[in-house]
Amino acid sequence: MQALIDAVQHNCDIVDARHGTDYGICTYLLKMRELYRWQRGIPLGERLDKDHVGDWLTARETHLESLEESEFAALDIGGRSIDPFDAESVNASLGAEGLVYSAGLMDGARPHFFLAELEDEQRADNGFVLRVSGRELARCLNAPPAMTRGSTIFLRRESLRRLLWEKYEAWLWNRPENAMARAIAHYPFETAPDEALDAMSKAEMGVIEAHERGEHQAGLDLGEAWEAMLLDLRLTPAEIMARAVRDHLADCSHTLPMLMGEGREPSLHLFMANLGAMRKQLFPALLLAYGDWLASGDRSVFMRPIQGGADHWLGLAERMLELHSRHGGEAAKAIADEVEGAFF
Repeated sequence: MQALIDAVQHNCDIVDARHGTDYGICTYLLKMRELYRWQRGIPLGERLDKDHVGDWLTARETHLESLEESEFAALDIGGRSIDPFDAESVNASLGAEGLVYSAGLMDGARPHFFLAELEDEQRADNGFVLRVSGRELARCLNAPPAMTRGSTIFLRRESLRRLLWEKYEAWLWNRPENAMARAIAHYPFETAPDEALDAMSKAEMGVIEAHERGEHQAGLDLGEAWEAMLLDLRLTPAEIMARAVRDHLADCSHTLPMLMGEGREPSLHLFMANLGAMRKQLFPALLLAYGDWLASGDRSVFMRPIQGGADHWLGLAERMLELHSRHGGEAAKAIADEVEGAFF
């Protein structure tokens, strides 16, 4: 399997060569720092030697520069040569190897690959598949903890654990009294950080699964036209808006009802802490509900924006598709204008 691991990592490196600098310099350096930790197998929380990281970064960037014009390599498994984007064929060929592979396009139509040890796989009669991975063997600079590919959801336990630790470390710089602080307060990070991280990761696996189930349902509701629209909106403000709208749809239909129904207050705080700027701008009613909850202790204040939000975001997404159908590749401005007039 080492040849397969090397081939997937080669393709991941090509992605990083082409798109690593799409991030701002600070984000890029932080991601490189954590990639170094992953490659070297250095435990989370252990101090990194700045000189070693600097030498590695110089060598890494030289390596990536040599790959900028390279083509993605086919994956040879059991005597078959498989297109690296044909994830289902790769997973079928892996058989009893105990591995899971994913490939596809992410934000800005960036390719993405990863290979990891398979911890669990669940299949439903309707073709829905849930795959949970553990130790990662090959990955890109960007390592999202969850993703949906067609009817398959991938949950990456190692990436989630690493992401949560990074967020905790970032909070430690100034220790602001915010939603992140309220989430952290439910776990013993000060006295038993490893146990705290394990407990938080276990809880958040259920949250990201709920979100991806919402993404899967959104995909069924909106159809393939949504992905075609995203390609035409690539690298425009409208693409960021479209992804935020679909995230809100998934969360109002699945994630937030689950958090409310199970009374998962630590995860609700963390959910609010992780909302990006665009999502906050589009959904002020959710921010107001969070403030009301903090003041009153009554979680039911979330029900109105959640219940109303599910219909609102689906309706907005459908209107965006109508605009794309009408304007095609020139729809970005019309879609952005529509979203800006539909805050909830």
